[in-house]
Amino acid sequence: MPFPNLKPSAREFSPGAWPIKNFNSQSGTEVRILYGTQRVNAKLTLGYDNITDANAQLFLDDYVAQLGTLRTFTLPSGTNARAGWEGTAAAIDAPPGTRWRYESEPRVQSIYKGRSSVQVSLVAVA
Repeated sequence: MPFPNLKPSAREFSPGAWPIKNFNSQSGTEVRILYGTQRVNAKLTLGYDNITDANAQLFLDDYVAQLGTLRTFTLPSGTNARAGWEGTAAAIDAPPGTRWRYESEPRVQSIYKGRSSVQVSLVAVA
């Protein structure tokens, strides 16, 4: 089951950081070692306000299909996750080929009969 391709009403992106390990000696000298060339732990939180319950169900169904936080997946090509962003797509994207997984379960809030708001938190994995 592909990740639902709906346009979010809110988006929060954290680009992650490069894998660096700090070593401190007793004299206070610090040595930093870079362990890769790609950023890790990019995070993407998407909010979908006032969507139909049927569309909210798509996120719950996908979460179950991914076995919660276990399986990884790709965001659909041309995904609406970046909709509304006017900068370059690369600025709010994880490195090419990145797969995503749910960081936590989708949060669904009932707004009105047949309408809900959903918040989905994803983390990038290599």
